[in-house]
Amino acid sequence: MDLIYGLLNCLTLNNLFYCFIGCMLGTLVGVLPGLGPASTIAILLPITTYLDPTGSIIMLSGLYYGAMYGGSTTSILVNIPGEAASVVTCMDGFQMTKQGRSGQALWVAAIGSFIAGTFGAILCSLLGPGIAKYALKFGPPEYVGLLLFSMTMLITLSASLMKGLLAGLAGMVLATVGMDPLTGAPRLHFGVVGMMRGLELVPVVVGLFGIGEILLAAEQGVQNIYRGKLGKMTPRGHDLKQGLLASIRGTMVGYFPGLIPGMLPALTAFMAYDIEKRVSKYPEKFGTGVIEGVAAPEAANNASAMAGFIPLMTLGIPTSASLAIILAALVMYGLEPGPALFLQNKQFVWTVIGSMYVGNLMLLVLNLPLVGLWARISLIPYKVLGPIILAVCFVGAYSPRNTMFDVWVALIFGIVGFVMKKKGWPLAPLILGFLLGDLFEVSLRQSLSMSGGSLSIFWSRPVAAVLIVCTVIFAVFTIKVLRRVPKELLVEEEKL
Repeated sequence: MDLIYGLLNCLTLNNLFYCFIGCMLGTLVGVLPGLGPASTIAILLPITTYLDPTGSIIMLSGLYYGAMYGGSTTSILVNIPGEAASVVTCMDGFQMTKQGRSGQALWVAAIGSFIAGTFGAILCSLLGPGIAKYALKFGPPEYVGLLLFSMTMLITLSASLMKGLLAGLAGMVLATVGMDPLTGAPRLHFGVVGMMRGLELVPVVVGLFGIGEILLAAEQGVQNIYRGKLGKMTPRGHDLKQGLLASIRGTMVGYFPGLIPGMLPALTAFMAYDIEKRVSKYPEKFGTGVIEGVAAPEAANNASAMAGFIPLMTLGIPTSASLAIILAALVMYGLEPGPALFLQNKQFVWTVIGSMYVGNLMLLVLNLPLVGLWARISLIPYKVLGPIILAVCFVGAYSPRNTMFDVWVALIFGIVGFVMKKKGWPLAPLILGFLLGDLFEVSLRQSLSMSGGSLSIFWSRPVAAVLIVCTVIFAVFTIKVLRRVPKELLVEEEKL
């Protein structure tokens, strides 16, 4: 009954308007690299003080999960992640565009996002308080186990085990640049003032994928991303079935880790891609334009984004920067998050939850009709499209911190990305290592501080011990599977 009341309340003209504005802005933010939902929510925060509290939170929430929808567009079409969570979508999404299947990739990304978003909204309304309690049981040792388990993905994200591990290690080293997260001491800055702030994820990603791709296209004399007719916009038969199944699996993989602070949608997207590759009958084809490689990570990052609202509203714990700003908005309105919120402000809570159902439907309606329009971008001559992409890369690199230092970082990593692609080195493990590095270091050091430097803490905590054992089992199993893959297939994959 509470959910029905919330849905009816959300369907008022004012709340529908706020929901629509949030979804529209979110899609735009997702499409534009570097803008990001966190910075946009922060910009809008002062404006929301003049608006109705319920409508404001509906709008900010729609902006957050709407950005997860829009992030896939540029990843698929021009190999530039609109959102950090869409990095892994580039791997198969852009390959599908090169094959004239961009419409199918965009379609399955939208459907996967809708499935994940709706599933997330259902669990928010059914299981919120109960599930959130388990998220609190994750301390530093459990994080270490979970992140070690995530690191087994480094093995499967590259045709060459050694190259994947080295690229991942390089990413983890890059994550240590800047200030020590526990002591505040500067490190690895080499006297460069800009590096004391650390390396921002967006310029690194935009450089590796966007600028690197442009340099490679310029060297190869690419005239168009794809020549010919686009063909059907909707996947059918085997592609449709595999895309929908991968969306469901990605939703399940992304939702539950998304309840844990620090497990960003970008990490859960990598996890979903990795698991999809493990269970596939043709893992060697991943990275060549497999529809599951688009559906699973897109569903996972949307499910993870929706999951974050549970600990936010029931415990007052934000799981990402965007949700931390939404938490600030709640406090600003005197709506203290926690169990009491459901009792003292029941109408507000259930209206916001109801808006998640409406918002996901709005996003589907907004995105599906535009699939054909977006897909036609791949037919624009590269001499026109290339400079536009380059300009977007520069703006995207500059936007997060408004500094030219990040533009230079993007250019440097563009050259790095170009060289890595030329030499057959994988980019995904480097990004994954960069994402995991900071979290892993902090969790490991906190765990050792708790135990006085003893590693026994990882075995005395059941969840951490199980995760570490699973890490070893999965790593050994994956290495054995990779050894059975024909060498000629590995060589072909490294050329991509």
